[in-house]
Amino acid sequence: MLDTPQLADQLNDEKGQAPQAPAPVPPNPDTQRGCLFALSQPPLMIFLAVIGGLLLMAALHDLLLL
Repeated sequence: MLDTPQLADQLNDEKGQAPQAPAPVPPNPDTQRGCLFALSQPPLMIFLAVIGGLLLMAALHDLLLL
């Protein structure tokens, strides 16, 4: 089969312009924060410390008292 040109290609050919690529969007520095930024938040660290303490107490209870 023959490859037929698309409408956008035909319109660009009629204007004598090459198709332009979309301009890249600059990244937002506020949304580029990763996991280390999330771990530095005090409420999350308190929550993880409480969960870790509960797991440690359960493990010590199983090892020493049972």
